[in-house]
Amino acid sequence: MTPRPGAARCVLVAGGTALLTALTGCAYLPDPPPPVPTSVVPTAAPAPAAAADGTQLSPDGFDAAQRMAVRIRNIGCGGLSTGSGFALDEHTLVTNRHVVADSAELQLSTYDGRDVAAEAASTAGLADLAVVRTVDALPAAPVLAEADPQVGDAVTVVGYPLGRQLTVTDGRVVGAVTDPLNENLGEVLVTDAPVEPGSSGSAALDAQGRVIGVVYAKNADGMSFLVPVSTLRAMLGDDTAFAPAPTCG
Repeated sequence: MTPRPGAARCVLVAGGTALLTALTGCAYLPDPPPPVPTSVVPTAAPAPAAAADGTQLSPDGFDAAQRMAVRIRNIGCGGLSTGSGFALDEHTLVTNRHVVADSAELQLSTYDGRDVAAEAASTAGLADLAVVRTVDALPAAPVLAEADPQVGDAVTVVGYPLGRQLTVTDGRVVGAVTDPLNENLGEVLVTDAPVEPGSSGSAALDAQGRVIGVVYAKNADGMSFLVPVSTLRAMLGDDTAFAPAPTCG
């Protein structure tokens, strides 16, 4: 007899010449599943989500601040060094002078692991800044803030510390000082956002995702130093500010 859906059934077990009812073998038969559909239509791909601050995310979950970051490997005649940078426009990125100086080759890669060919690099004489022109297009570019931040303002640093994975760290502007490395004729910003070697050239962003400075150094107390956006704007607006980057020959 075929058991009714949802009914209890006792399993009969053969033992020698007799059939014994296995009392512990009684089980509940669930209702059969519905028929398998004969037509399957894939769901539409989800639209890119928005981050908590409203910043649009790419389909792979990266926000605009992460998409504009670039990892830089400086293959020099004496060894390898790493740094960070960020897109200024589709074919230009900003970094530090010391990140690209004395190179035989610059290797660039984007947040999604794509290699980008470098065409030429130029360095500033006044500040620890450099610009690199690329052959391939960069994924995204941020907006430069109109003015420097104030003490207490939030700071987010996006870069590749130690030349490894893309990292985002947060902190505050804690002050402004005369450049301790004498690379800039003026003041630089100090922040407590954590950075490491390899973070040089990272963009420092405000709460709206605008660039307010470029990381270029840190001290023994863990404070990081930024070339302020006012200096970056002044350098970019001066046709004589940048010269071809020195190579290792």
